[in-house]
Amino acid sequence: MGDRPTRSRVPWLPSENPVRFLPRTGEAASGKWFSGNENGEYSLPDPELLRTAYRKMVVGRRFDAQATALARQGRLAVHPSSLGQEACQIGAALALRPTDWLFPTYRDCVALVSRGIDPVEALTLLRGDAHCGYDPVTHRTAPQCTPLATHTAHAAGLAHGERLKGTDTVALALLGDGATSEGDFHEALGLAGVLKAPVVFLVQNNGYAISVPFAAQSAAPALAYKGVGYGVRSEQVDGNDAVALIAVLHKAVESARAGDGPWLIEAHTYRMAAHTSADDPSRYRSAEEAEAWRDRDPVERLESWLMERQFLTSAEVMEIAAEAEAYAAGVRVRLAEDPAVDPRGLVDHVFSTPTPQLTEQCAALEGC
Repeated sequence: MGDRPTRSRVPWLPSENPVRFLPRTGEAASGKWFSGNENGEYSLPDPELLRTAYRKMVVGRRFDAQATALARQGRLAVHPSSLGQEACQIGAALALRPTDWLFPTYRDCVALVSRGIDPVEALTLLRGDAHCGYDPVTHRTAPQCTPLATHTAHAAGLAHGERLKGTDTVALALLGDGATSEGDFHEALGLAGVLKAPVVFLVQNNGYAISVPFAAQSAAPALAYKGVGYGVRSEQVDGNDAVALIAVLHKAVESARAGDGPWLIEAHTYRMAAHTSADDPSRYRSAEEAEAWRDRDPVERLESWLMERQFLTSAEVMEIAAEAEAYAAGVRVRLAEDPAVDPRGLVDHVFSTPTPQLTEQCAALEGC
């Protein structure tokens, strides 16, 4: 057996500090990069794109708050809030082309609506409706994944398949820090690394896997280092800094598209709400910790930065807030309706080729 090929480990290592462009609340803003971008590896996104990100984050946050209220009213079975993680989800959606694929989890409804999915259909998983919700193929968005990390292998496989078909499609999988402890995550990284699949894994590290803190999940200095052993380019970024996220994600997606292989990105963020509407976070984290993270609010940080540079006006802030309120009101009204469901839809998407028994059942439904 000949010598095994070796490659430099340097390109795969993440930045020593999370990439950060924006000051935190209360910090003096300046024109310099704050950390992780000392060599200018990541470019400042176009201001118009950042304005779009801000609008989507504000609308997404109001949509999320409305969904939380609906869960408390019993109109949703449960709701896992995205509060505090809007920059991650909007950044992911904006980094993709319409032809790319997004692989979301149960917490990523804000990413779904940002991708153009009807907000009521985005809540189907949480409502327990009889129909199937949004069409994954139309929106190039996989069904929301409830089991941790299983969708990471799906993303890697789809990305490799698209490359075999000769397309330039990229897949992006959203996941939480808890998912990195699952075997599926490691299998997906191994597969993606070997195949150089055009896939990006974005870990929204909000510090807790339900109630288990990060320190009890991993001894690694950062989750981003887990990609290095699989030959996956890795990076870490301030997950509450929309500017840095968009810059890093854009480079990762286009690098994967160009054939440079997969990326693992760890976004350091915080879940400002409970794990779900059925959770009490005060049992496992302190009020002081939560308050400290509120000073890093991703929406407020982006708003302040845009206004300081005159990319956003006070009038536009009010206009976007009104748009968000109208959006939430529309969701509230539509979820109060109970449209008649065609019973024939109950057997759709059960088998790719209907069985004789299913065909017989469909005929019976026709006679109802």
